[in-house]
Amino acid sequence: MPASTIDPHAIAGMVARLDSSDYDRWAAQIRRTGGCRQPINMRGTVLHVDPATGRRLHTYTTHNEPGGVLRLPCKTRRATRCPACAKTYRGDTYQLIRAGLIGGKGVPASVSDHPCLFVTLTAPSFGQVHTRRENNGKVLPCHPRRDATPCPHGRMISCTARHRATDEVLGEPLCPDCYDYTGSVLFNAVAPLLWVRFADALRRRLATAGGLSLRELRGHLVLSFAKVAEYQRRGVVHLHAVIRLDGPDGPTSPPPAWATTDVLTAAVQGATPAVSARISTTSDEPVRVLRWGRQLDIRPITSGGDLTEQAVAAYVAKYATKAAECVGTLDRRIYSLEDLSTLGLRDHPRRLIAECFRLGALSHLAEHRLDHWAHMLGYRGHFSTRSRRYSLTIGDLRSLRAHHARQEEISTGRLPILAEDKPVIIARWTYAGRGLAADEQLLAAALTSPASGGGSAGAR
Repeated sequence: MPASTIDPHAIAGMVARLDSSDYDRWAAQIRRTGGCRQPINMRGTVLHVDPATGRRLHTYTTHNEPGGVLRLPCKTRRATRCPACAKTYRGDTYQLIRAGLIGGKGVPASVSDHPCLFVTLTAPSFGQVHTRRENNGKVLPCHPRRDATPCPHGRMISCTARHRATDEVLGEPLCPDCYDYTGSVLFNAVAPLLWVRFADALRRRLATAGGLSLRELRGHLVLSFAKVAEYQRRGVVHLHAVIRLDGPDGPTSPPPAWATTDVLTAAVQGATPAVSARISTTSDEPVRVLRWGRQLDIRPITSGGDLTEQAVAAYVAKYATKAAECVGTLDRRIYSLEDLSTLGLRDHPRRLIAECFRLGALSHLAEHRLDHWAHMLGYRGHFSTRSRRYSLTIGDLRSLRAHHARQEEISTGRLPILAEDKPVIIARWTYAGRGLAADEQLLAAALTSPASGGGSAGAR
């Protein structure tokens, strides 16, 4: 950042912070947050009390911290809000996806022998959009004109441009008035329901393949999965899912011999077109039947094939920290339709958001809360989810990290080595705001930048 663009007050505050007696402790807090842009500030005390005698063994208080607060990472998954915390979330997602593919962190290595597929479920078409087309590495025209017949709004539905991957026009409709904005928003709204029905249909087809009833299937086979939602540039979600077959005890038991990769592939191919969601906007319009798109990508995951476990884990983790920003919308809630005029949005995302507010005002669509999720273009499902037995959880990974940090504090003398009897912990915390002042942001960026190597606590 050029020095001329920095607030002089921020520079003065930064100098004062560097000269303060508690700078080392402040810098240590910033490093422990990993460079979080919007740390949570907490005030409070923690007491460790001997349960037998009532004697106080150890006391921690934020009165001794810089500014009287303890700064904690915000732990958001959104890279647009906090790249540092999103990087941690992305790494955790990678670890739990990878553990479900090759084992580790409590998952047996034998899980790598279970049938496993990487499946992509797409959305149907809601109108012609600008796209990037390639063939053998050669970029082709977007939509070359095949006839001279215009659309009902007088536009020629064609585009001869060879778009670059960074072109903003990608995903925008060739004719906005022809594009089905209602269908696009409603598909996002019912996508979580379509996934649930797809998983149920998949279990039914697996049961049929094994000659079992759905109830009997539970004693022979468990369907485990981990999935992530990704926004296409046109503003609709599609789902990437790792789908694995386990025995009745989960990843610790092998599936029955008849449950092969080919059986799983056939079940996915049959379940995808079989599910739908019916929804209507008004009593005057026919009921819409929303389904997955015709494009279905099914690929086996193998250690030595084209699609490796590491590649799948990295791909899923990449999209676990993204949302609808690629479409041109915001990463925060939009509270009213009037706000759109001041946000500087392009026409396509603005129309999608406006349609969310229009449909959200309809009483029979209230359960979808489309106005509340307008910034997500109607999608209100979790972006990264997993079945109960797929592998460990994000919470498990964070607990392991917290345990490691505690052991490090004990070994360095910051916490005492307590007796074998577990002490009673009495904690009192109050919220004291979030974020960093302008001068603190400058210093935090310098302390946690890769070029600084993390910095030295005593460096000034």
